[in-house]
Amino acid sequence: MNDVLIIGGEEIKKGENKNIDIELPSLYNTPSTLRVNVIRGRRSGPTVFVSAAIHGDEINGIEIIRRLKKLNILKRLRGTLILVPVVNVYGLVTLSRYLPDRRDLNRSFPGNESGSLAGRIARIFFKEIVLNSDLGIDLHTGAIHRSNLPQVRTDIKNEFTYDLAKAFEAPVVLHSALRDGSLRSQAMEKGKPILLYEAGEALRFDETSIRIGVKGIVNVLRKMEMLAQSSKKSKIRIPVIAKKSTWTRATQSGLLRSVKSLGDTVEKGEIIAYINEPLEDEGDTVIAPFDGIIIGRSELPLVQEGDATFHIAQFNDLEKAENKIEYFSEEVIERSEFQELNEEQMIE
Repeated sequence: MNDVLIIGGEEIKKGENKNIDIELPSLYNTPSTLRVNVIRGRRSGPTVFVSAAIHGDEINGIEIIRRLKKLNILKRLRGTLILVPVVNVYGLVTLSRYLPDRRDLNRSFPGNESGSLAGRIARIFFKEIVLNSDLGIDLHTGAIHRSNLPQVRTDIKNEFTYDLAKAFEAPVVLHSALRDGSLRSQAMEKGKPILLYEAGEALRFDETSIRIGVKGIVNVLRKMEMLAQSSKKSKIRIPVIAKKSTWTRATQSGLLRSVKSLGDTVEKGEIIAYINEPLEDEGDTVIAPFDGIIIGRSELPLVQEGDATFHIAQFNDLEKAENKIEYFSEEVIERSEFQELNEEQMIE
């Protein structure tokens, strides 16, 4: 950790907790800013950023960061924590995944200060946040009308991020290739690894996903020795590790009737949903392509031919996978070592 940290032109000293508003391009003469909360410990250590709402309609991460900031344990932080609850402020206001120019911010990195609106915002975030950090944790949900089982995506061939992904203790760790223009791919090129946490659905709060997310970030900070280990002995929960996943797609248009849910195991050839024509009795089925776990699904009963329906992670030992998923029951999620989280009202 550098003795001097400057973000948005402001210096943050060791032991300081400071909010910074970084100027963004205005929207029709309406000023816009990127709110950043920087928490610096008195002792030197790594710098980690946590970001949410790169897609403006993915709001679970905003609540995760709000709860994370309240934890008293952060008063004993070693190193620096940079929190950015809303990266795409424009999309949040319009309830949209995208920016006003219809570009996906997460395909616009590392950005260009003289480029499109997306490119300019991406450049500001990359320069001010990413390049000042040693690691990032980027919080996402499923897209509109899609929900994701809590999962961490990373390159499992990278020993450092793989260990952190397991320490997060989400139900699933999924190997994920880098995509051109994504925050994760461009950050890796600069030696700044990023964990991607996917959980829940766009424009919805999911209490289980939120609680796993808060605890997961704390777990990562502990793994990096930025926070002290818990005095309570707890069993380490090893997630399901999946190297391959695929989306099943609707073979015809119609009404989707799902018979499987998130977290369910499926066998190759098993029927996981039915598709019926709205005005006829005829229909078709959605079949599992291999043994695995459902880690994502469409929540919209209306589908067109070719629409993604279920995201299945391949895992051959289904009994073992089922046992691993079970410990993420609501009873387990409700228990927490943090008094602040215990006192939070559950979001229904």
